[in-house]
Amino acid sequence: MKEPMTTEQLLQGLKHYRRIARQDMLRAPETPHPEAFLQHAESRRGIYVALATHAESHAPDEVIAHALTLYQGLPFVTGTAEHEYPEIKGQENALENFFLLVGLDPKARREARSRRPKLGTPAAERPADTATPGQPVT
Repeated sequence: MKEPMTTEQLLQGLKHYRRIARQDMLRAPETPHPEAFLQHAESRRGIYVALATHAESHAPDEVIAHALTLYQGLPFVTGTAEHEYPEIKGQENALENFFLLVGLDPKARREARSRRPKLGTPAAERPADTATPGQPVT
């Protein structure tokens, strides 16, 4: 991992990502699957907002741990059509962007990824503190 980020740097990076997601929301009508593209951008933006809110009252390392927990709770949707499961794919994309922002060790991300449930795993079998796909992340 690179030099630890300050809370201010973390918030600044998340703000930048939120702006990109907002721009993507505005250009959704120009894409082949406008509704899916919009949902993907909205879910990315939602993750960035949730992480920024968490960062306002927690240390950067706690925000990273929270993001890893959220990531582990997302079901795998890899291999599905581009326009399917846009909320889950958007959350996954946002969390992976966040991991790049903070310089998370790729091994740590891979380990978290390996703990993710398969699509269709009942929510009862998943950890209680993880995000439910398509629902706001707290």
